[in-house]
Amino acid sequence: MSSPSATLVAGEGTAAAVSPRQPRPPRRNGSRLFPLWLLTPAGLVMIALVLVPIAFLVFTSFTDYNQRSLFTGAFDFIGFDQYTKIFADPDFWWSVVRTLLFTAAMVVGTIVIGMGMAQLLTRLGTVMRYVVTVVMIFAWAMPTVASSQVWNWLFQPGYGVVNWLLTQTHLFGDMTNVAWSNNPFLAYVCIWLLIVWGGVPLIALTLYAAQTQVDPAYLEAARLDGAGEAKIYFSIVLTFLRPTLLLMTILSVIWDFNVFNQIWLVSQGGPNNATATLGIFAYKTAFVGTQVGTGSAITVVTTIMLLVVTAFYIRNLLRSGEDL
Repeated sequence: MSSPSATLVAGEGTAAAVSPRQPRPPRRNGSRLFPLWLLTPAGLVMIALVLVPIAFLVFTSFTDYNQRSLFTGAFDFIGFDQYTKIFADPDFWWSVVRTLLFTAAMVVGTIVIGMGMAQLLTRLGTVMRYVVTVVMIFAWAMPTVASSQVWNWLFQPGYGVVNWLLTQTHLFGDMTNVAWSNNPFLAYVCIWLLIVWGGVPLIALTLYAAQTQVDPAYLEAARLDGAGEAKIYFSIVLTFLRPTLLLMTILSVIWDFNVFNQIWLVSQGGPNNATATLGIFAYKTAFVGTQVGTGSAITVVTTIMLLVVTAFYIRNLLRSGEDL
């Protein structure tokens, strides 16, 4: 048996032989700046394509840039007069009301139908679930311009498939020659169907993925206690889906608030500006009425509204522990 002092001396000798600690070499400034060099190309692209246009947009909103400026390049700096002008314009406030109501209708429709589709996916067999999933992915991946043109063909007066089907039902009379885009209510219905059709797949597949994470033991215990399927869904499943549902709702608000292509390609904001939401109103003011300064101010106000919603989304991400 070795003595404690001999063991201690032997241990110290072994530690010194195995892991001699060497002082770290000083880091050079070049190595610390190397990641910044790698990020430089992406940073320059972001500055050129994102920051510069935003800075020019904000600057233009404080000028009277108009049709004359397009030919002469001359404009005057008028400060906040542009914002005072749009806040006193009833058409601007009507476009805000239309945007809020239409956004609410689209978000409710997308979320409710998406929840129904997610629940349907949980009840389908494997083959049908794959078929429905592939069909929804195709619908979601279709470009908005292409889907809008298909929608125009479906609702075309004279030979549109939807008009023909509605006429065959005899519920609404002869719908053959009805132009949906010439009637404010029908134009909203047509656009609503198009946007909800395109937005449901993402909501449905996301909620279905979240729903598959619910522990089956909770559902089985509720069934043993005599709970019906409806009570199980609203009391247990929705409780687990609440965080995902909240984030998808906020994302839908941001997405639907910005809808432009579908409205412009179906109705161009008509008839009589009845479907002119904020994006359409800003575009028509800036490029149809050639009041670029006023259109820029409307866009800045719209962006600030979206930033408020985005801040709410980021706040929920931080509270849920997600990394940005």
